[in-house]
Amino acid sequence: MTPTSPAPLGAPVVPAPPALRAVVTGASSGIGAATVRALRRNGWDVVAAARRVDRLEALAEETGATAVALDVTDQASVDAFTAEVTAAGPVHALVNNAGGAFGADRVVDSVTEDWQWMYDVNVLGSMRMTRALLPALRSGGQGSVLFLTSTAALAAYEGGAGYCGVKAAQESMARSLRLEEAENNIRVIEVSPGMVRTEEFSLNRLGGDQGAADKVYEGVDYPLTADDVASAVAFTLDAPHHMNIDQLVLRPLAQAANHKVLRG
Repeated sequence: MTPTSPAPLGAPVVPAPPALRAVVTGASSGIGAATVRALRRNGWDVVAAARRVDRLEALAEETGATAVALDVTDQASVDAFTAEVTAAGPVHALVNNAGGAFGADRVVDSVTEDWQWMYDVNVLGSMRMTRALLPALRSGGQGSVLFLTSTAALAAYEGGAGYCGVKAAQESMARSLRLEEAENNIRVIEVSPGMVRTEEFSLNRLGGDQGAADKVYEGVDYPLTADDVASAVAFTLDAPHHMNIDQLVLRPLAQAANHKVLRG
């Protein structure tokens, strides 16, 4: 935040405007945790939300964020979270980051439970949170809803039908919401990263196989990091409110397209 010059002697003291307040889901690791750090550095009040409370509490101690438990797949948890957060003050931004991928099977071998989990967390989780917080975002006067999707929404690839499908559904949700909420002064933003190396994404997707997870990034010197994506999220939210960044696509230079990755 920009420092201000001291007021002239005898001038009335004008209090600083209150910080804007953001909710970040899936904040216990990876891009979510990095987004909490980036927004806190930029002066936002941040509610860090996730299921793993021990990680949230450590992040809150590190950053000064507020940790609140949340399971986006459980409507009762979403309702309790919303009541607690809105009672504590206004909400100006929602970052729908909770999500992930399970499995990389071709359709013929697809596992129903993997697809159900991905739709429940990525798509229905974003819907539940957006629906719950829209009244607060509207009443704050200048709200923003951000969807963390993926370049998987832009092009299909073998073994990606489930994950590409859920990210495309999130993208459609963002585009519909953009049309619906402009009249309420709500920005709707989509940030779509390509290859990002985080501690858990590929490991979870590939069933905990560390070797297979490492192979995803093999030979790529500079995949994106969680901090890279978090800085992009913060950039879109810190833009003047009249500026709506509809979609921001970011990939490592080595990933020219979903199917073309330069490996050393």
